Amino acid sequence: MVAEQGGPEDQKPQSDEARSAFVPPAGVERHTAPPEDDHPTSEFSIPAGLVNEPQGPGADSASGAGTGSDTIGSAFAPPRTYSAQHSPPAFTPAHGSPMIRLTKEAPWQDRMRTMLRMPVAERPAPEPVQKPDETGPAVPRVLDLTLRIGELLLAGGEGAEDVEAAMFAVTRSYGLDRCEPTVTFTLLSISHQPSLVDDPVTASRTVRRRATDYTRLAAVFRLIDDITTEDVEVSLEEAYRRLAEIRRNRHPYSGWVLTLAAGGLAGAASVLLGGGPLVFLVAAVGAMLGDRLAWLCAGRGLPEFYQFVAAAMPPAAMGVALTLTHWSDVRPSAVITGGLFALLPGRALVAGVQDGLTGFYITAAARLLEVMYLFIGIVVGVLLVLYLGLQLGAQLNPEARFVAHDRPVVQILASMALCFAFAILLQQDRSTVLAVTLNGGVAWVIYGAMARTGHISAVAATATAAGLVGLFGQLFSRYRYTSSLPFITAAIGPLLPGSATYFGLLAVAQGRVNAGLASLSTAVATALAIAIGVNLGSEISRLFMRVPGAVGGANRRAAKRTRGF
Repeated sequence: MVAEQGGPEDQKPQSDEARSAFVPPAGVERHTAPPEDDHPTSEFSIPAGLVNEPQGPGADSASGAGTGSDTIGSAFAPPRTYSAQHSPPAFTPAHGSPMIRLTKEAPWQDRMRTMLRMPVAERPAPEPVQKPDETGPAVPRVLDLTLRIGELLLAGGEGAEDVEAAMFAVTRSYGLDRCEPTVTFTLLSISHQPSLVDDPVTASRTVRRRATDYTRLAAVFRLIDDITTEDVEVSLEEAYRRLAEIRRNRHPYSGWVLTLAAGGLAGAASVLLGGGPLVFLVAAVGAMLGDRLAWLCAGRGLPEFYQFVAAAMPPAAMGVALTLTHWSDVRPSAVITGGLFALLPGRALVAGVQDGLTGFYITAAARLLEVMYLFIGIVVGVLLVLYLGLQLGAQLNPEARFVAHDRPVVQILASMALCFAFAILLQQDRSTVLAVTLNGGVAWVIYGAMARTGHISAVAATATAAGLVGLFGQLFSRYRYTSSLPFITAAIGPLLPGSATYFGLLAVAQGRVNAGLASLSTAVATALAIAIGVNLGSEISRLFMRVPGAVGGANRRAAKRTRGF
């Protein structure tokens, strides 16, 4: 190469600083770049100074002769070796992508659950049910309304997937696309990103207080159903007003009615286990005393753990007192077990196992940890009283198992009375009490026929009966367009492992730790059988329903697929 001849100044040796790679060579003009804030550009646009040369089949790689380097093009331009005749298969098939149509006849729970289980790229565009303003949907207000609705559902005991489906339904009804709700045990968040190049908007809300009120839960579901229905116009202001009314509404049953219901539940459970009228009365009194003591502890601000400790002590004390008085007509074990039925956290257990089966492991772990703490509170309260009774000389017989084959009619009526009282404790709407009572009676008939008449394992019989409870509960909820919890939770009351829990605690108090742990393991297995059976029954009920999926039949997607199946 022949270098250009310069002046005398150009012939002088240059310093190391002048030969730095960051210093432009002599003869190149310096251009001051404008501030970046004055000229915002997309990250996908071609930078200034670069030329996007069209590439064709006949393009020569040396077309940029004289530059000595390859031409830099756009990332979206095909490479120079690209040939249309030997192109790879396209991502989109020739017949087009399958169009997803959600059937309007299906309940919004099934439609939104189907969409949540789809990949984001396959979800259909939203069809706004509620008409937004001329300026478009108010994104912050819609997200805030969605979080408030999700908070009430999660605080009422709904599963994490159902809460996400409800939040997703609200946002899509108001025209917000690309929304991703996230639910954990105490935190709800939702993110909305209008497009790939826009900044996402994220909002969150913390659930600090939980209250068991299925009447409020049903009212929230009615609000969601109206929001997702085209025939009903619910503006944002109207939705906020109805949500405020739901929060302000008083519970349908007062505190003393709940106390009487707790006594009725314990008495019905004692009769279910072989007790008579006197056992019913004593168990009811013990449970009502425990309920009032728990209300007193709650009024003093004690945590829920100590409330369960206090509530478990009066029923156990009544049973020990009857043993010390040597009443032969009264079975103390039935009295104590009846009191335990009113305390076992069946609702939280079912919700925790359901979250685990649907893939929400963090929420499931938190719910099951809560169940463990509450169960330990019951254990501490009962063990304190049993240990004190043994020191006083109470002759508690751990071998006096409950065997009652000759009273099927009485037991069926007692199981239905137990479900009725349990429904009142859960603050259910009066229109659902009869359905859940019948559901619980059917569950006990199935359990008695399998475990006592057919001599099948109690755990297997419990799982089967719980599966029917979940099946009928889902069918009831789809018929009423509401939550399935009011039709399921109270119906599993007769199946709770109260007797196994009591005999395990009694064995531990008497120093027979191995026998006690074996009985407590049976109680845990029975509780898990109830939760798994309820979830399996709910999933089986969806198999017989129309899948709101693709035209021509689509496979039902599993929840939270982790292995690609």
